[in-house]
Amino acid sequence: MVMNLILLGLPGAGKGTQADKIVKDYAVVHISTGDIFRANLAQNTDLGKEARSYMDSGNLVPDKITNAMVADRLLAADVKEHGFMLDGYPRNEEQARFLDGFLDERGQKVSATFYFKVSDDILRQRLLGRGRADDTPAVIDKRLQVNKAANLPLVDYYQAEGVLHTIDGNGDVDSIYQNVKKVLDSLS
Repeated sequence: MVMNLILLGLPGAGKGTQADKIVKDYAVVHISTGDIFRANLAQNTDLGKEARSYMDSGNLVPDKITNAMVADRLLAADVKEHGFMLDGYPRNEEQARFLDGFLDERGQKVSATFYFKVSDDILRQRLLGRGRADDTPAVIDKRLQVNKAANLPLVDYYQAEGVLHTIDGNGDVDSIYQNVKKVLDSLS
């Protein structure tokens, strides 16, 4: 069965770590919006040129351009064959609605959305442990605040859609993955 998955969670919640495990066991295509942007910029596509004009002036890339890049990637043969796992998209309810409409037009839907719920204290520990120069306590707290404002409406949206699975992300990597795996195995 082809699965279409979404990973949600605050920075440091472990989305990338869990994504690596999911890909190994379920062969879905891991799609990161960062990778999509980098590919479009590197290949100097029309969408990449549009995105660059916003990025170079310090502005956020509009949803219209982001949605178009994601839609283009979702039409690729590997995604059609294996399904997808989106990490970093959707970022807001407008993007979620776009994705649902895009999939619906193709007779598809989101199979499951995972929200990795982690306490703020553990998120701070994880982010400080990365050793990045910009990961100061003040910057981390601001990043968490901004991301909560974006993530929580998406949690509500996918809860209402009946595809949300909240995963306790406070434990060790393998225990967290066992909870993810239970959900994925129930979809197969």
